[in-house]
Amino acid sequence: MRSRLRTVGSDRAVSRRRKALAGRGAVSWGGAMRRSQELFDRAQRYIPGGVNSPVRSFRSVGGTPPFIVRGRGAYVTSADGRRYLDYLGSWGALLLGHAEPSVVRAVRRAAQRGTSFGAPTPGEVELAQLITRLVPSIDQVRLVNSGTEAVMSAVRVARAATGRDLIIKFAGGYHGHADHLLVDAGSGAASLGVPSSAGVPSRVAGLTLVVPYNDSKAVRRLVHRHHGKVAAVLVEPIAGNMGVVPPQDGFLRGLRVLCDAERALLIFDEVITGFRVALGGAQALYGVRPDLTCLGKIIGGGLPVGAYGGRRDLMSRVAPSGPVYQAGTLAGNPVAVAAGLAMLQRLVADPPYRRLEHLTLQLCRAVEREAQRAGVSLVAQRVGSMFTWFMGERPPRNEQDVRATDAARFSQFFHAMLAEGVYLAPSPFEANFLSTAHGDREVERTIRAARRAFRNVRG
Repeated sequence: MRSRLRTVGSDRAVSRRRKALAGRGAVSWGGAMRRSQELFDRAQRYIPGGVNSPVRSFRSVGGTPPFIVRGRGAYVTSADGRRYLDYLGSWGALLLGHAEPSVVRAVRRAAQRGTSFGAPTPGEVELAQLITRLVPSIDQVRLVNSGTEAVMSAVRVARAATGRDLIIKFAGGYHGHADHLLVDAGSGAASLGVPSSAGVPSRVAGLTLVVPYNDSKAVRRLVHRHHGKVAAVLVEPIAGNMGVVPPQDGFLRGLRVLCDAERALLIFDEVITGFRVALGGAQALYGVRPDLTCLGKIIGGGLPVGAYGGRRDLMSRVAPSGPVYQAGTLAGNPVAVAAGLAMLQRLVADPPYRRLEHLTLQLCRAVEREAQRAGVSLVAQRVGSMFTWFMGERPPRNEQDVRATDAARFSQFFHAMLAEGVYLAPSPFEANFLSTAHGDREVERTIRAARRAFRNVRG
């Protein structure tokens, strides 16, 4: 479904915005951001940092975040009346774009019947049945309210099933803000230059072991050093919280073999990649089956939903069937479930993955060419409709490589693109996303914007 929305602003207006660009990124564009600045100033009096999730604060790139008041298709509109071509997509949740009509209708109908019951509903059964049909490794699934909750619960199941305490994760991988997972975290924590969090007891953090992503030898050494003590290896099959970093050939399969040999569980955090890169997620794309899978983003259709699932023998340990306790008043919320069902049913009826991959490839290659012409070192990494533009010369393969990229240049590029009316993820350590609402027109507009933006990238 190609978006037919008109492009944002005239060339003259774009030129005025571009000339207003100044410095590292604290862009005001005269009075163009006045309403967002007022809202941000007010928010900081009542909300820590003025935002309800850290990376929204623009701390990594500088400047004032635009406050968004509406979205439709591939575009969002700020409180200042500025319209942006959006590649954030609610951090990957909106595979069908903003305010997709079938999702909106499903939400409206569900809300009219009641917004919360704290009791079972038919929609929960339908969504669970659809997820288990589409994701290869899942026999049973438990719905929760967020990706953080999903991963936290899956780790608890893994510890109960194995009788072990240690978890292995990968440097730069972000799996939510549970205490034992905020160890060398990526995403918003990396953007703020904080490898872990205050308030996390060292004894709790000590139960999580960290190794470099894509380093199979390091994982094997760590497992052998702690033989018989590792409950699970937790991994984003495609890293999306240190920017898009794909798994190298054999990496995921090697983790599967190692976990089998050690009798540890393999947990895939597919909160970002689930239904984003394929109907069956990254595990279907790479042909590697984990023991437990964590989902979020797309299964909520833009509303807050998470889930974890896996083999029946593991999920039968979850209360009330077994001794692993996990509960939530709003879990399986009927409005959120309705949105998720509408989203997944559309993906089943008309899978968009081949077209989205083609568009993303076209976009990334073209922007790399524009950067080369401008003398800017930029490398694009992508899987499916996920991509990151890294300011560097070599494709990153782990967190260390990502941190070696030029964050200052990225900030310049980010704000130059924002001045052109293109909204990217406000951090060099994040993924961007295309939706089915993006079409050739949006891709061409982004390429032209990048061509002009590179004139403002220095250093």
